[in-house]
Amino acid sequence: MMPFQELIDFERAKKIILENTWEMDRVEEISITEACGRVLAEDIEADFNIPGFARAAMDGYAVIASDTFGASMRNPVKLRLIGKIFAGEIAKEEVKKGTCMQIATGAALPEGSDAVIMVENTSAEGDEVQIFKPVYPGANVSSPDEDVKKGEKVLAEGMILNPPKIGVLAALGMEKVRVYEKPEVHIYPTGREIVSPGCEIEYGKIYDINSYTLATLLKEEGADVHIHPIVDDDKETIERCFEGGGDYIIFSGGSSVGERDMIADAIEKHGKLFFHGIALKPGKPTIFGKVGKTLVFGMPGYPTSCLTNAYVLLLPSIKKMARLPLIIKREEVTLAERIVSTIGRYQIYPVKVKEGKAYPVFKESGAITSLSNASGYIEIPANVEYLDKGSKVLVTYF
Repeated sequence: MMPFQELIDFERAKKIILENTWEMDRVEEISITEACGRVLAEDIEADFNIPGFARAAMDGYAVIASDTFGASMRNPVKLRLIGKIFAGEIAKEEVKKGTCMQIATGAALPEGSDAVIMVENTSAEGDEVQIFKPVYPGANVSSPDEDVKKGEKVLAEGMILNPPKIGVLAALGMEKVRVYEKPEVHIYPTGREIVSPGCEIEYGKIYDINSYTLATLLKEEGADVHIHPIVDDDKETIERCFEGGGDYIIFSGGSSVGERDMIADAIEKHGKLFFHGIALKPGKPTIFGKVGKTLVFGMPGYPTSCLTNAYVLLLPSIKKMARLPLIIKREEVTLAERIVSTIGRYQIYPVKVKEGKAYPVFKESGAITSLSNASGYIEIPANVEYLDKGSKVLVTYF
């Protein structure tokens, strides 16, 4: 068993990871029903006008505007009603001078008419309609290109598709759309001490936690995640994991200094090891390297260390590759209790926020409840020995 030779600075580690993370360039075509939250891989231009025809913006009567000039409550204009038209229908008659046609919102304007008088400004009896207010040409009418003009760029490459943008695609008659692929992540849990959930457990062993916390976080944040069976801590088995490819390979456990520490050696043999060990608490034994074009992370085995490192180191990389923004919610609150830190190591400390105060909830690196009870975390610089009760701290929320 050998100690870590050199611990890299936390900020330097973050910089190295992002410098070696590229933006996704692979593209796939998917159904618009599956496209919400995905990143658009092409500009979308309209092939036609939307709605494509002049249509009524109100329920009322299609008229020739000049027929209504001078109309008032005391001196209404009388027009002859020649029919009705609803949305989706085509009028069979033309509106001529002295006539009008009842029209529903969204219906195509009948030929000959150039305005719609709202039903509230009329009174009908039999085939006679009284108009109490004049309208100008184009009143209460949406033009054929009111929503979208032919040739207009309506969506730009790089946009994140949401329900309104999906609506634009549907309005253009698009059934499928080209988007950037999600980063492909392969998680390999390592160690003879862990057991898959659902299996019987023996004394001295624990269930695999990290595969599921990592997979849940990364799926939620835009990755395509695959959990593999538990891998033994031996050189040949670990090296075979590289054969599966993917954008990321994440080993959970097996990154501490000891007889089973094979991951760093395997990365060096097949690719490039950027660092093994960060001046960080929790999460000192973190590994980062690259094999071919695959980014390889060796995450600490302890659940709190693994998940906090995923938030502060792995997640920014995933977001960059996925072309998604890294949205960080922070709030300054008052520390409810004194926290003693570790000089020389940057610390990620989980806290629970309640009524404007941050309460420490960290137990130890192996306790997943340190995070399940937390609202977020505070960051304590390496040169800070303690934070006093009543100090102002900046909480980053999960």
